[in-house]
Amino acid sequence: MLSAAQVYKDNIAKFEGEIEVLKRKRSNVGWIRLLIVIITAAIIKFSWQQQRWVLFAETIAGMAAFLYAVSIDTDMKEKLQNAEKLRQINKDEIDVLNNNFLNREDGQQFNAANHPYANDLDVFGTASLFQYISRCTAEQSKELLASQLLGPSPKSSILLKQAAIKELSNKTAWRQQMQAYGLQSPVTNATERKLKNWLALPTIFTAGYWHWLARIYPVITLGAGLLYAVDVIAAPVFYLLVFCFLIFAFSLSKKIHHVWILLSKIVEEADTIYRQLAFIESEDFNAEYITAVKMKLQSAKGLPSSSEIKELKNILNRFDVRLNTFAFILLNTFLLWDLWQLLYLNKWKDKNAANLSQWFNAIAEMEALSSIATLAFNQPTWCYPAISDEHFTLQAANIGHPLIPAAKRVNNSFNLQGVGKVSIITGSNMGGKSTFLRSVGVNVVLAMMGSPVCAESFTISVISLMSSMRIADNLAESTSTFYAELKKLKTIIDAVNNKERIFILLDEILRGTNSLDRHTGSGALIKQLIKQHAVAVVATHDVELAKLQDSYPNNISNYHFDVQVENDELFFDYKLKPGICTSLNASILMRKIGIELEQ
Repeated sequence: MLSAAQVYKDNIAKFEGEIEVLKRKRSNVGWIRLLIVIITAAIIKFSWQQQRWVLFAETIAGMAAFLYAVSIDTDMKEKLQNAEKLRQINKDEIDVLNNNFLNREDGQQFNAANHPYANDLDVFGTASLFQYISRCTAEQSKELLASQLLGPSPKSSILLKQAAIKELSNKTAWRQQMQAYGLQSPVTNATERKLKNWLALPTIFTAGYWHWLARIYPVITLGAGLLYAVDVIAAPVFYLLVFCFLIFAFSLSKKIHHVWILLSKIVEEADTIYRQLAFIESEDFNAEYITAVKMKLQSAKGLPSSSEIKELKNILNRFDVRLNTFAFILLNTFLLWDLWQLLYLNKWKDKNAANLSQWFNAIAEMEALSSIATLAFNQPTWCYPAISDEHFTLQAANIGHPLIPAAKRVNNSFNLQGVGKVSIITGSNMGGKSTFLRSVGVNVVLAMMGSPVCAESFTISVISLMSSMRIADNLAESTSTFYAELKKLKTIIDAVNNKERIFILLDEILRGTNSLDRHTGSGALIKQLIKQHAVAVVATHDVELAKLQDSYPNNISNYHFDVQVENDELFFDYKLKPGICTSLNASILMRKIGIELEQ
């Protein structure tokens, strides 16, 4: 089986070949268009003395040939742009495999200051989990993926998503084409709001006589034009009639104008929605989660959602004839063009108002799933977690941090079973305590959204994660670091007291106070967590805390990261070991920067 990197390299070579062929074909079509113009002009010149109908026929034939060549060129231009997007997608994936992903969208807009763990675990921002995972193009998809990173799904949903992700991970070409369609003109919340605001508007021109008027009016106006052409109506009378037609048509268009303003400038995004929905509809899936998504892709009359969106796009395209002043005046004066488009929109609204939100949601669901499926394809050695019904369960073999390159990553195994359990991890500076806590936390986040995790095996019960690891002061709120940490700890204690099923990660508790208060407070908190049947992993420099195991042998487990010292040089292996750390490195580091410590 080819590696992900080889698949992407092969794809790049394939699309580069397609791009070269399409460029050559477009160049040839360009010359053909020029020849059509020259040949048509020459034929007309040499037959100038022929009857008018001959010249007219020659002109029409030349125009038809030219427009046909233009349509071929337009089709090839779309194929070329698509191939270029697919080539870039594969180049981007190779960059991600090489851990070069910091230029991707980081999702910082989804970061909540008071979220239980997002800031501690780098879920959003530069070098974040979102930045590493997301392949979403639509704003709705990014929001959905962010929400999945911010909280656990139910067990049933996790298992269904795992099956869907497994299936999608084997459909690399499908995922990439879905992404390429999305990149064409990314779908925005603004477009969805415009459509929903239009759907919420009272429908105008609903009376039956408007439909009759739309049919009868062109007969009257065009009939008047025909009568003028055959000299039945005098020119002054015809001009007066045209003026009346113009005034009437513009009075109607003025009442319709607000609808056009609301729906203007969304045609390109409507085309993206159409292409993505049609692409979802055309693919066969076995996963229950995806088939449930596809079931929503129908109109009230059972028609495919893509055909309904295509119809809307075509109506809006015709509505946009307003952008051409001459065509706008001519078509409305003689055909009531705006009224026709509004009647078509009213009909579309009646059919599809109830289903539109589901179609946006379907795109969001598929793009979020495809993002995680790409992660699964890129990381074939990662495992899909087993979800335990027993609270609390965490069994991880060779777990590592997903954002650390495999060549540099040091994996560790870790188990935590039952409630009222606290694992205390002691260790020297830079030994790996904080990284280990984040490794556990990030993989729990991935597991709770149905994603594979960076581990050899992983079993977890469905839990909500809470952490206190990275605390900052807030000058705007006059909040010190210590008080900010107390506020964070209060939310954890409240959740514990409410008997919520949470898993707690704590790094250096109460670091903002003196050592005595810190030790006393940390010990009291650990005892309270045990008393309230909570589950936590605590990293600390305070080796005295680890001695609590003597009083709580069934509740506290000690682990540590140590350091080897040779000739005043430090060597870390970043391996988690049982017991209390006995090797500290602070004094060596202080001497290295010039602090003269007494021997």
